[in-house]
Amino acid sequence: MIDRAGLAGFLRRRRAALQPEDVGLMRGSGRRTSGLRREEVALLCNMSVEYYTKLERERGPRPSERLIASIVQGLDLSLDERDHLFRLAGLNAPSRGPVGPHVSPGLLRVLDRMDDTPAEIITELGETLYQSPLGVALTGDRTSYRGPARSIGYRWFVDPAERQLYAAEDHPFLTRVFASGLRQIAALRGPGSRAAQFVSLLQAQSEEFRQVWEKHEVAIPPVVKRFVHPEVGTLELNYQTLVDPDRPHSLSVYTAVPGTESHEKLQRLAATAPVGLR
Repeated sequence: MIDRAGLAGFLRRRRAALQPEDVGLMRGSGRRTSGLRREEVALLCNMSVEYYTKLERERGPRPSERLIASIVQGLDLSLDERDHLFRLAGLNAPSRGPVGPHVSPGLLRVLDRMDDTPAEIITELGETLYQSPLGVALTGDRTSYRGPARSIGYRWFVDPAERQLYAAEDHPFLTRVFASGLRQIAALRGPGSRAAQFVSLLQAQSEEFRQVWEKHEVAIPPVVKRFVHPEVGTLELNYQTLVDPDRPHSLSVYTAVPGTESHEKLQRLAATAPVGLR
């Protein structure tokens, strides 16, 4: 059964706790509301102000799963908050498997401050969702791929052009990195998952993948990556990740040691980076 009072109270509290900056909105001048306005929440959740207002006033029809999912995204709820909201609406909470491409505003705000650093937000399968301007300058636009090719781990084994960006002597190690990462996700998500589908595709298409897959290596982390850029040459960059605790997304960041040749090349590359791109 729907808990109308609990649902209304939770929505009011959550709305009051959020500021416009938390969800990517402009604050504007002369603002007297302590949190978000109902109009702003309705916009974020892609619903009418009238309907949202009814929910906060314990009225209106019972919300659907799709509508509750929109509220989860609009209010940037954690997984625990999401499950709680579904239960208040009298619905079964979704399983805690991989979620969609929606990226948390907090992770996007971190990326937006990295104009001078190559960085990208990726899914657990290595699909690039957003890039910093210098990230695009370093690797090209990785967000334009479609289908399985969106995953760098998939492209590594089926598209020879993907390897041209990396030092040839590092290819065997990176082959192990991509295969072992896919093995970890496939075991986590189980049969029938997209990760398991990728395994089947690669086993059918790549002899190299079949051979390295038999080693049963799991999650080999790359610490340093050497890129071979067509304009500035070889760059040796440290690789670090920031993981979103509530979504299967991570922020990958590439940095060069100050004073090194790679750092100087990265600065030169920054001068050519596109403007206005993530």
